[in-house]
Amino acid sequence: MAKEKTKIKEISIIQSKGAFSLFKPGASRNYNYEDVSSLRQVLSNEKARILNTIKSRNPASIYELAKILGRNFKAVSDDVKLLKKFGFIELKEEQSKKRRRLRPVIVVDTLNILVKL
Repeated sequence: MAKEKTKIKEISIIQSKGAFSLFKPGASRNYNYEDVSSLRQVLSNEKARILNTIKSRNPASIYELAKILGRNFKAVSDDVKLLKKFGFIELKEEQSKKRRRLRPVIVVDTLNILVKL
C-alpha cells in the first residue's frame, strides 16, 4: 500500500513596528495584524470546526457544510472564503443537475506557524 504524501502549509508571522505581518511563501501578498487577537480570529474555533467537518464529513457544498454545522450560510460562506484566501482549502466547482455548486476541499494536512518577535 502506497503512503500518501503529507501536505504541509507554512506561514511566517513577523512582528515589526508594533504590528504583525503574515507572509505566505511564494505569494506576493502579505496580511498585517495589529495584534495577536486579530490572528486568533483567522484561526478561531469555528474555523477549526469547519476544517474538521470538511475533512471528516466531506460536504458536497458550502450550503451542506452550513447545515451540518448548524450555522448561518452567509457566516459559513465568509469563513470558507477566508480559509480559501489563506490556502487551507480549495473550492471545487461541480455540476449537479442544473445547479453549480462549490465543494470545499482541504488542501493541507499540517499547518506550521512561525512567529518572529
